[in-house]
Amino acid sequence: MSVMIPAWVNGELTPVEKLEAHRKGLPHKAISVFVMEGDKVLIQRRALGKYHTPGFWANTCCTHPDWGESAQDCATRRLREELGITGLTLTHRDRVEYRADVGNGLVEHEIVDIFTAPAGPDLKLDLNPDEVMDARWIALPDLMREVEENAGAYTPWLRIYLARHRESIFGEDAAV
Repeated sequence: MSVMIPAWVNGELTPVEKLEAHRKGLPHKAISVFVMEGDKVLIQRRALGKYHTPGFWANTCCTHPDWGESAQDCATRRLREELGITGLTLTHRDRVEYRADVGNGLVEHEIVDIFTAPAGPDLKLDLNPDEVMDARWIALPDLMREVEENAGAYTPWLRIYLARHRESIFGEDAAV
């Protein structure tokens, strides 16, 4: 069964098969979530079976809404499906657009609704091995340093978020 995502074709929002949207580089809707505990962010390492950027580190979770699904419902669903996280309060932080080559002839051209959610130190994770091979907490300044020192270990979108949208996602203190 193919997954249909909301993408713009000739300026009209249309359901398009997910892989086709990436092959053609069509602009499409997406969500990204950053779960935070104080100044620490939960990042995930994408499963090796992912069709693009396998084994790369990314933000807490990201995906494309199903056709007709709201961004917030999608973010809530994917936190549960990828990491087993439920019960967090999501805050919409920004909507951004980026375009990035993700390898193998695929392009992410996303219009992304970005959410943050606070979590306590007792947050329980139940990683879905089809989606996530590892997860860890890291202080935002340490993450920025790691990305600068070893950019190739991180997804293009995480690098873009940190370079261009850090303040709108994490607040004014993160702009330094």
